Amino acid sequence: MNLSGYEIEIVKKEKKHISGIDFNIKIFDKKTERRGVELIEIVEKSSLSNWVKEKSIEVLNKLINAESKIHNENRDNVHLHEIGGLDTIIDIVGSLLGIEILGIEKVYSSLIPIGSGYVKTSHGILPVPAPATVEILKGFPIYSNGVFGEITTPTGAAIITTISNNFGEIPSMKIEKIGYGLGKKDFDIPNILRVFIGELYENYLKNYNILIETNIDDMNPQILGFLMEKALSLGALDIFFTPIFMKKNRPAYKVSILCEETHKNKFIDLIFKETSSIGVRVIKVEKVFLKREIRVIETKFGKVRVKISDFSHENKITLEYEDLKKISEKENIPLNKVYDLVLKEINKILI
Repeated sequence: MNLSGYEIEIVKKEKKHISGIDFNIKIFDKKTERRGVELIEIVEKSSLSNWVKEKSIEVLNKLINAESKIHNENRDNVHLHEIGGLDTIIDIVGSLLGIEILGIEKVYSSLIPIGSGYVKTSHGILPVPAPATVEILKGFPIYSNGVFGEITTPTGAAIITTISNNFGEIPSMKIEKIGYGLGKKDFDIPNILRVFIGELYENYLKNYNILIETNIDDMNPQILGFLMEKALSLGALDIFFTPIFMKKNRPAYKVSILCEETHKNKFIDLIFKETSSIGVRVIKVEKVFLKREIRVIETKFGKVRVKISDFSHENKITLEYEDLKKISEKENIPLNKVYDLVLKEINKILI
């Protein structure tokens, strides 16, 4: 990474009779505080892969934006104080490099524990979780495990909210490796980060999303079209409208937005801002879906994207509509005939 002035020591130790790895970073660089933009510049000039650079900068931006908001300071001038040293870059980059080197495709996290009590900072003694930690964790699921002390730091919060695809239950998986990382402080419970590496092994996968619903009977329906465009642009997994009849036999629409749990507040705000609704229903729903891969297959009409799902060792094939539409227009062949011809050809290729 073209950095100097530090040394990494990896030692095997125990906490509460559980063996794990203690990762020590020794810093010889005397500059312990830097502006956030300086840390970003160090990452940008490094020889890291594009993915590690992008994710590292995303983590750093979360830290900078949080400190900027808390102290009402221009982000270009934000000093990161306790987290402004080289060890912060090493913590962030090291985490992301580990994910890249191990070939991890998805990260799942438990709910985020926050601890309790107070923490000593350059700004004095502050309540736990620290203000920057709370700012970063807005919109993410947290809980207090009753432990006195700082369980999640601002850097830890920024890393886990950047890399995790979902928070909550452990997904159905076949565990292949287990790692234990030891924290520096001692609590009543083992201060250990436990990591499972493995494969999702079922025919189908599971995760949990949030369904936000509201019934609307007093609004120009043209606005619903705009709401759909806006929701999809903000990352909604799906949005749909259902014609319904409400009390007094009034025709209405049920608006349904499906999103990831961490984005729940964003879409609740969108509904209140863009519609006449004054209340929504929020439902946690389980999503069950087949493992799938998207392949580009060369056919006699050209390249077609194909989504292939596996169930009980049988392929379920879905052709990309936009690709078929282009073929239909180019070849002047009815779309349903294009579908049949391409599907027949692809089935032969995949046998």
